[in-house]
Amino acid sequence: MADLNQPNPAALIAMMGTRARAAARMLAGLPTEAKARALIEAAAALREATPTILAANRIDMERARAADLSPAMLDRLKLDDSRVEGMASGVEAVAGLSDPVGAVIDEATRPNGMVLSRVRIPIGVIGIIYESRPNVTADAAALCVMAGNAAILRGGSEAVESNRAIHRALVAGLEKAGLPGDAVQLVPTTDRAAVGAMLTAEGAIDMIVPRGGKSLVARVQAEARVPVLAHLDGINHVFVHASADPAMAESLVVNAKMRRTGICGAMETLLIDRDYPAAGALIRALAGAACELRGDERARAVEPSLGAATAEDWDTEYLEAIASVAIVDGLDGALGHIAVHSSGHTDAIIAADEKAAERFLAAVDSAIVMWNASTQFADGGEFGLGAEIGIATGRLHARGPVALEGLTTYKWIVRGTGQMRP
Repeated sequence: MADLNQPNPAALIAMMGTRARAAARMLAGLPTEAKARALIEAAAALREATPTILAANRIDMERARAADLSPAMLDRLKLDDSRVEGMASGVEAVAGLSDPVGAVIDEATRPNGMVLSRVRIPIGVIGIIYESRPNVTADAAALCVMAGNAAILRGGSEAVESNRAIHRALVAGLEKAGLPGDAVQLVPTTDRAAVGAMLTAEGAIDMIVPRGGKSLVARVQAEARVPVLAHLDGINHVFVHASADPAMAESLVVNAKMRRTGICGAMETLLIDRDYPAAGALIRALAGAACELRGDERARAVEPSLGAATAEDWDTEYLEAIASVAIVDGLDGALGHIAVHSSGHTDAIIAADEKAAERFLAAVDSAIVMWNASTQFADGGEFGLGAEIGIATGRLHARGPVALEGLTTYKWIVRGTGQMRP
């Protein structure tokens, strides 16, 4: 493992990268069964270490409360028995997924008889920079290992004790199954310079995955010299069309916002068709679920108790029990608002009108677009992908929940019988 006393962040990351590269070469050649067995051992080690992990998390929670972190951040940080079990179950779920490595994407025979194939291979060394959520330590490690990659993890300082306890358990399980501990490394320092060292570690790290707030993602995109798979804000919209069933609309809107307000799939803006007949009841249902609402002039005319929305509200990921509400001019109005304010994460329509719904699904350019479903389903596990490393909101390489396939690339394999190019 890396030297905890290494004073130079750039040298530390370079050393970790060298060790990760060696581990990645071993992982790339492992059969599916060996990787799955290692993850089963890692899950067992997490369960066995539950008391230690929860004790570490209590230290983080005490520090976080003293630092006056927001309720949303505290919710993301908090672990309990069920959440540790959820981490272990997630690692086991990844072990049971189809291994993408070696899969043939497509194959063709050229007129000269050469057979060309595109085959999935690991990316190599993945650097994950994340905040708050200690479960990312387990999710990212499991996905990287199963896809044949080594991982260098840099969690936020607010979760440092939790991440270290989870990491120790994971490594113990991997090593018990015969994998190198360097397959999953945790940056041992909270020095922010280590983040900069990861972002410029060309040759040591093959891809960076940031998971965090605007400031983190902005820094990564500004400084990175390594390819980045970006996970941006979840400024997610739910549009209630005039044809929506009122009972369905109320239940979905309340769930989309209030099931868990601190996750990236939570609704942040409610858009209501001006012709929807039950706008007042819908707004009151959400307010009655203890959500603070900020509306535009038309929404406040429907429900005067709403606070006034500012220009900033439409571009804010609240991650708490606050939502903005706008009355829009039908489907075109909703599409126009989303085009300006969506972060490209998840947007949904509630409608009985199939034509309107299909137009919405085709026109909204977000990584995930939904019809008559809660945005809280924006999650790799709910998509049947197992744990996810994040929701990619860009347009290249991978988009939406990034799981095993998103952590692979491909190479061309050419099989000939002596062909020479004239």
